Amino acid sequence: MNRFYRIIFFAVLSLVAGKVLANTDTTAVNTKVVESERAADEPQTKETPKGKWTTHSKPALKVSEFFFENWSKSGNSQIDITSTFFGNYKYTHTRYVWDNIADLAYGYAWQDLDNNSESVLFETRRKSNDKIDLTSAISWKAYKDWGASFSANLKTQFGKGREYAGIEDKDGTVVSNFFAPAYLTTALSFEYKKSDWAVSLSFLTGKTTFVLDDTLIVHGKNYGVIQSDDFNIDDPSTYDKINNVYFALGSYIKAYYLKKDILPNLDLYARLELFYDYGKSKNMDWSAIKDFVPDPENPDAKPQGTKYTIGAEEEWTDLGKKNWIQKRAFETDLDFELKLDYRLYKFISINFAMNLKWDTDFNGMGKWGHWQIYQMAGVNFFLDWKTPKQ
Repeated sequence: MNRFYRIIFFAVLSLVAGKVLANTDTTAVNTKVVESERAADEPQTKETPKGKWTTHSKPALKVSEFFFENWSKSGNSQIDITSTFFGNYKYTHTRYVWDNIADLAYGYAWQDLDNNSESVLFETRRKSNDKIDLTSAISWKAYKDWGASFSANLKTQFGKGREYAGIEDKDGTVVSNFFAPAYLTTALSFEYKKSDWAVSLSFLTGKTTFVLDDTLIVHGKNYGVIQSDDFNIDDPSTYDKINNVYFALGSYIKAYYLKKDILPNLDLYARLELFYDYGKSKNMDWSAIKDFVPDPENPDAKPQGTKYTIGAEEEWTDLGKKNWIQKRAFETDLDFELKLDYRLYKFISINFAMNLKWDTDFNGMGKWGHWQIYQMAGVNFFLDWKTPKQ
């Protein structure tokens, strides 16, 4: 009997335990169903992708020095000191990239003209470098390496630029100044970009030229800002109103190549910019001057459509032969820059820089006409801050 009661007891206990476990599973399932339904009813919160800032700041001091004393091959002692700053501040997002670049430079060269160490060591001080170049661009990736971008670039200088008649001319003649000229270029471009080079092409580019110095304009240094009586440099008083701003709509091509360690410790940077003003040929018909044939019976006659006034000693035929008139057929502005930087130590490098420009709005000084050439080489002492740290 005791064995029978035990069997009955364990049977009842098994039934009760099974019932309890069944209810527990059902409750768990129902709980999960309720939670799933509740989760479905609640709004989904998805974390918004965030971008990332990377920064690179590089102030530097470039120094070059030459000293001559009783040197049979002759030469002039000179010290050149230039301060530069390069900054790159980039915001990278999953959908776009916002890139900001600042490239600044300012320097002077001191020269000893008489090579006499007992007199004043440096008789002249002349500016050797002056540059403000600011760029901001936002780009979107469309397909593989192709994309679109909108960019704005400002180029000008810090102080006055002077033209010197010779080494004895200490004051010179002012030919440029801060925002005289300044160039603001905005472009909506197609872009093909690889890891170390890129090319952008724009058929809708605005280039605004500023010359905020009236004195330069009335002396013929208008840098393409068209006046009511353009290029009348012999009688500036004939200007009815001075224009300080000129807006041009044109096409724009920009290409750059940046290669770190192209050779051990040697970095290379190259940049090429081309701009063509759609309206320049209509605004300035220089072919009328170049092809003008004077009329002996009417010596006061001038080319039709031109606003240029010749001087008392000039003839129209002489003007047509001038280099800066003949070459106006190529109206595309060109700006090419090349930099080489060889790192000697952590904070010391040797660098070479060259900037070559062709600009028909620049009247030119001497035999170079529209060409502008700048070249520099020296030792560079620099600091380098990057975030995040590499």
